[in-house]
Order: sequence, then C-alpha cells, then structure tokens
Amino acid sequence: MLRAALTTSARLRSAARRAKTTDVALVGCGMPGRGMGWYHAKQILDGEVPSAKLTDVVEPWFLGGGADGPGGAEFAAFKREYEGSVRFHSSIADMPEPDGPKMAMVCTRTADMPGFVEEIVANGCSHVFLEKPGAPTVGELEDLRDGCKAAGVEVFMGFNKNVTAYVTKGREALAKCPGGEFTLVHHNAYTADELPECFERNAEGMLKNMAIHELALLVTFFGVTSDTLGDVVADKAYSSCETRVGPSSGNEFTDFSRIGFTITTKEGAKVSVYADRCGLEMPGGAMADGGMMYSSVSKLGIVQSRDIMPDKELEDVVAARAKAFPDYMPYFHLQHDDYITLKERCCAHIANGAAGAPEGIATVQVACDTLKLAETLKPLLEKQLL
Repeated sequence: MLRAALTTSARLRSAARRAKTTDVALVGCGMPGRGMGWYHAKQILDGEVPSAKLTDVVEPWFLGGGADGPGGAEFAAFKREYEGSVRFHSSIADMPEPDGPKMAMVCTRTADMPGFVEEIVANGCSHVFLEKPGAPTVGELEDLRDGCKAAGVEVFMGFNKNVTAYVTKGREALAKCPGGEFTLVHHNAYTADELPECFERNAEGMLKNMAIHELALLVTFFGVTSDTLGDVVADKAYSSCETRVGPSSGNEFTDFSRIGFTITTKEGAKVSVYADRCGLEMPGGAMADGGMMYSSVSKLGIVQSRDIMPDKELEDVVAARAKAFPDYMPYFHLQHDDYITLKERCCAHIANGAAGAPEGIATVQVACDTLKLAETLKPLLEKQLL
C-alpha cells in the first residue's frame, strides 16, 4: 500500500510540474539502490523536482566494462525502464550538445570529476552540479573553478547540509547562547566488514569525503578556513585511524574510520566535529542508528540544546521509506528531502534565468576553501593520533 501511495504521489507531483524546467544530464549513475547519481535521477524521474527534466544519463562503467559485473543487471533494468524518455550514453562525447541552458550533475568517483567537468564544458552545458568534494586536491579543484569561469559555466556544489533543518536550528540556538560552543555529529551506516570497500571507493579519505559536509558548514557559517585556524585538538579516545585492504585492488588504504576534533579559530570561536563511518557510540552515551546526525550547543560543559536528524516527525517518514525500499542506502531515506531542495533550487534558478548561485547553495569557491581546510587538518590530526 505504501509503495502504491508513494507512486501515486509521485505521479501527482509530476502532473504539477512547472511550465519552466531545466534540462538535466546525469554523469555517473552508479548502481540502482546504492549510487548517489541514481538517486538524483530517480527523484527527478519520479516528479519530485518540478523544475528539472532529466534528458540524459552518462554511465561509462555499466555501459562499458562493468556491464556484466556486480550491479550491471540492475542498471540494465533501470535503462530499459526509462530509455524511451531518457537518452543513455557511455560517454559525454556521445551526448547531443544542448540548444539552451542545461545542468550536468557529476556524481562520479572524486578522481574522475575534473576530467568529466572539462568534457561537460566542451559539450556546451551551461551549469554544473558537482558532488562533493569536487576534485582530489585543492589545485585540481581550483583549475576546475578557473576553467569553468573562463567558459562562463556556473558550478553549484552538492553540500546538502547547507539546507538541512538540524543545522539551521542548531545555528539559531547558538545565536541565542553567547559564548556557546557548537558541535556537529555525523554517522554513516557502514558495518566494520564494509570498511575495506568503503576505504577503497572513497580513497580521498574521510575528511574529503564523509566529513567534507561538516567542513563546508564550518567554512560557510563559522569563518573557519586554513588561514583562520588557531588550535586543532583531536579527541584521541574517540578517533580511530585504520589500514584496510581494498577488495578490488588489493591495495592498502589508511583512513579514519571515525574522527573527532575541536577547532578554535584565531578569533576564539570554538567548533567540534565528530564523524563515524559505522555509527558507534558517541561521547556521553548517545547511540546513533544508521545515518543519524545532530548539532548541539554547549556552554561551560553543559549541553544547552540538541537538534537531531531525524527528529520524531522525520523518523516516521524515514521508517516508512526504509520499509518500502529496504535495499536503498539508508542515508537516501534520511536526506531525501534535502536532495530535492538542492536540485529544485538549482533548476528553478536556471529556469528563471537568474545569475550567480541560488540561496543556500555552496559555490565552487566554498568547495575550494573546504578542500583546503581538509588538506590542512589531515596531517595535524594524524600527527596527534598516529
């Protein structure tokens, strides 16, 4: 019944689609149920992003060497379902050049992002929606930024926590608590047995992958950059840096499975970040299930407020989605609405012919500052932990 209700709701939303829409090309679909690109595509195809129209899917792996591997059959079924209304390509070069504004969403491996963006610019797309972190290094991301600027291509970043309720509420609580300290907590739903694949697939490391969302918030709202860092203290009791062997390559990957640290800026602002790939117990005894995250404000060691995602209302919605679609990545259900908000703001902005970046959407310059912060923090934290 729930699945039917969700389908009916999607059809109603699709019927109410705006007259002005933005054509969207997805680059890097990934495996249905697990790929972030696929979930972006699904939300558009389900009519949940009124200002977006998915015209193209570029998937080099499953339309190439990965067709017969894990996830290949699932992608083939997805393609068969939608290829009458969506064009599928194995490369960007095969995609027709647009005859008007078009946004390309890049959801590939981080190492491949700069090359794909270069191809997108050459293809004639007017806008790029780039998933985090955008590039493996600051230098590569700055080159990407400069190349897009020279071509007149706007780049929006997929930092969804900029528009998330628990962050907004937490910032509002901090504003009412002079001298308060702000903490951001982020959990993934991986098990310990899944860490080798996680470390391999996200070889750029936790600070440039999972925790990049929190670092972007520090840059955007708290004035934290590599230049404003005063003191950085790792929570040694909480943090863990491990070496795992990647199942595909057989190579060793060393990364944080969980990391906690507190930053004090040169101006005296204090913020803390805790991130755990496996959602283990947090300091103070709070247990995280799946992808739960929260913000908290404390003063003189006493917690003044705590805003959780999911809250009680969202928890019921997430549980219903998880029951209807148990094979999806858990964080899809948790952040479903935020992903819609990001895409809708970007596509409505483009459809209306507006300049610059939409409200609340991170720019590529914010991404550059965030990536530079990650590169600065990594050796500082490793020195304290290794």
